[in-house]
Amino acid sequence: MSVEQLEHPYPDGFRHNWTRREIIEFFDLPLMDLLFQAHSLHRQYFDPNKIQLSQLCSIKTGGCPEDCKYCPQSSRYPTDVEAERLMALEKVLAGARKAKSAGATRYCMGAAWRSPKGRDMAAVCDMIRGVRNLGLESCMTLGMLDPAQAAQLKQAGLDYYNHNVDSSPEYYPEIITTRSYEDRLKTLENVRTAGINVCSGGIVGMGESKADRAGMLQTLANLPQHPGSVPINMLVQVEGTPLYGAGGIDPFDFIRTIAAARLVMPASYVRLSAGREAMSDEMQALCFFAGANSIFYGEKLLTTPNPLQNNDLDLFARLGITPEGK
Repeated sequence: MSVEQLEHPYPDGFRHNWTRREIIEFFDLPLMDLLFQAHSLHRQYFDPNKIQLSQLCSIKTGGCPEDCKYCPQSSRYPTDVEAERLMALEKVLAGARKAKSAGATRYCMGAAWRSPKGRDMAAVCDMIRGVRNLGLESCMTLGMLDPAQAAQLKQAGLDYYNHNVDSSPEYYPEIITTRSYEDRLKTLENVRTAGINVCSGGIVGMGESKADRAGMLQTLANLPQHPGSVPINMLVQVEGTPLYGAGGIDPFDFIRTIAAARLVMPASYVRLSAGREAMSDEMQALCFFAGANSIFYGEKLLTTPNPLQNNDLDLFARLGITPEGK
């Protein structure tokens, strides 16, 4: 399949009816052909030498009742993550100020909840307003949302809501049983309806097949609107979780996933997320060439390490890449 075959007369200019077979065909291309197509399309929508920087803050860590097999924050698994209370507003904003001074343009706040409780919403909304007042884009990931909660977050000014689909519909039950795939899609629908930008991606390296990776991208690309941001996570194996010692993904297969995401969602930000600490500079450079144009920045993700900021800036300098806004 060529780039020319990607052009279709849909109302927003993008396709929303990808088949699993079509996406698998991308994965099956010779790597250089796939990279050429993805990079060529990337240049039509983005400056290839700019990258968007987001920083992630865990505003409520641990104690989650869900059974996601990859997650050290689940209360079901014997990890060293301790359950904590919701972070105080000023501490969240102190982190946001530091993130902005280091070059981040979006501040992402995550809470280990199945869904937020009513008593927590006022504090969360204060965090959103505070982050926006600092001149940063705001993003939240709080678990499942009902329509009223989504509307409340929108009223507070939330820019993005993250809720990943994680994998394909078929492989998802192998990873999570405490909420369904449809539950996730319903939250995305509630977020879209409220007028909040969607941030949604998944995790690879959990033992899934190539068809499952294609299925995950198919789900995202066939949403009524492509997610504004698509985080592609590489499994970070944490001792105590069921996926510790399992899974894994060949680096070139990860790069293929980035390229395929770019081809089916041309105008979305594709973000290198969890697992970047384990990637070589050369692997990250190929991911950027394949269409990744956003990263999580800073020393830590929710509970796992992230490359140090100075390492990232050194890599950008070597590649001739500059952060957005610079």
